[in-house]
Amino acid sequence: MNIDLTPEQRESRTMVRGHILFTFGVILLLLLAWFLVKELMIIYVSALFAAVLMPIVNRITQLEIRGWRPSRAIAIVLLIIAVCFLLALFFVVGLPPVLRDLNQFSTELPRRIPVVVNKLKDLPLANRLGVDTIASRAESALTATASYLVVSLPNWITHLFDILTALFLCIYFMLEGEHAYSFFLSLFPPTARMRLDMTLRRADQKISKWLFGQGLLMLILGVSSTITFFVLHVRYALLLGFLMGLLNIIPIAGGVFTIALAAIVAALDSWAKMSGVLLFYLVYINLENAYFTPRIMRSSVDLMGLTILIALLLGTALAGVTGALVAVPTAALVAVLLDEYAVRRDS
Repeated sequence: MNIDLTPEQRESRTMVRGHILFTFGVILLLLLAWFLVKELMIIYVSALFAAVLMPIVNRITQLEIRGWRPSRAIAIVLLIIAVCFLLALFFVVGLPPVLRDLNQFSTELPRRIPVVVNKLKDLPLANRLGVDTIASRAESALTATASYLVVSLPNWITHLFDILTALFLCIYFMLEGEHAYSFFLSLFPPTARMRLDMTLRRADQKISKWLFGQGLLMLILGVSSTITFFVLHVRYALLLGFLMGLLNIIPIAGGVFTIALAAIVAALDSWAKMSGVLLFYLVYINLENAYFTPRIMRSSVDLMGLTILIALLLGTALAGVTGALVAVPTAALVAVLLDEYAVRRDS
């Protein structure tokens, strides 16, 4: 039976079918994103780091040597060479003392354990403490740890493959990111496209300023901690200072981990050295919060401390160390988008 419909009714049915198809499409995309969450995270991190590193690449392309300026591809190659040179210098200078001490420690450990156990037996109440039981459990723990490292080796190889994939994607985003960005903007109507483009460029400027400010803070911490460790005669001073500066890119968690590591290494020599390391970090963190951060970061991210803590918590829960690493620039991006599209100011 044919039913004659008015133009309004036909348009209404067309809109309903469109909404239904759109809903199913969104559901399918969400399911696909759920199954590809790891790959999407790698793509997002690569794109974010490419956006953060592009100002450095642009600065390199502006260098002029006798009328010649490097292209973007050459600038990226020069940036990679500089990073590889710094890493090679770090491994050549910082790691050999650590490897030498670890080799010596592993050689002397089987001989030292019985001596330590015998000394502990001479202590009062040693029998009640169960020294033999503790020693056997420690030996079992070391064996279990070695077995775990062997079993988890394929997982570490997988993580290494993910890191290499992210690096290659980051390079391609720096080379061809503008074309992908233009295609993304073409999915929006012209009016909304211009507004979104201005908003994203403002977010990119804020993230780039964050990178510069964070890099300056990393340099200050790395240099000051290295000098302090050398003055205190802490083992692996160069290596620990490098790690202090490098891991400072992860807010809060990076500093806590590195100062704990430095304190443990200093405690192997004396409690006085450990106290000196902790005192240095206590003075530095107060100086950073009171002086460096307000002046360096004033015009960069401009986020509340509560916002940064929530971003770190969510980023760590979603993607571990990687999530914590990109939490602050992601929070800056979200803050700019919310400020443009969600905030309703009083007129």
